[in-house]
Amino acid sequence: MGSEHSDATATGTSGALALKILVAGGFGVGKTTLVGAVSEIRPLRTEEQLSELGQSVDDTAAVERKTTTTVAMDFGRITIRSGLSLYLFGTPGQDRFWFLWDELSQGALGAVVLADTRRLEDCFPAVDYFEHRRIPFVVAVNCFAGARAYGAHEVARALDIDRGTPVVLCDARDKDSGKEVLIRLVEYAGRMHTARLLDSVG
Repeated sequence: MGSEHSDATATGTSGALALKILVAGGFGVGKTTLVGAVSEIRPLRTEEQLSELGQSVDDTAAVERKTTTTVAMDFGRITIRSGLSLYLFGTPGQDRFWFLWDELSQGALGAVVLADTRRLEDCFPAVDYFEHRRIPFVVAVNCFAGARAYGAHEVARALDIDRGTPVVLCDARDKDSGKEVLIRLVEYAGRMHTARLLDSVG
């Protein structure tokens, strides 16, 4: 486990554990929706209205009803169980905001990469980013109405992700569905970090 992830957890005087999680993916895939659906606090959002000027750089063809975009991050918090909370940081999806990803990823235990099967290629940059930096992640397929249904194995093959990387189907609008995605991530990231720690001392 690299030093850049050494502050992935924080323990208060009460013994409670807080883990930092990123929510990433392409433009308009549902990152803000997921953070808002699962957060037990009023989520912090840094959204701005889409402008005509931005249409030259933001491809809104597949998300024609989208009127705002995240320009810094979304932030929320969810308690998974007594003594374990997750701090959620939603990343901006457009290329021009990726300079923020390095800052947001500092100290993260892992990440959720949201995917839309209608625009699967939009999540390639996030997958590459986390694979390159060895940050554990799960791919959460946001099941939009009217989109063709694909199984988790089909999506994993299409993305050519490392064997064992979880792919789960979800509804970003549903709190329970989003919580299940986060639980899968925590379990997977825990196994990955433990394996790396054992490798380093083996």
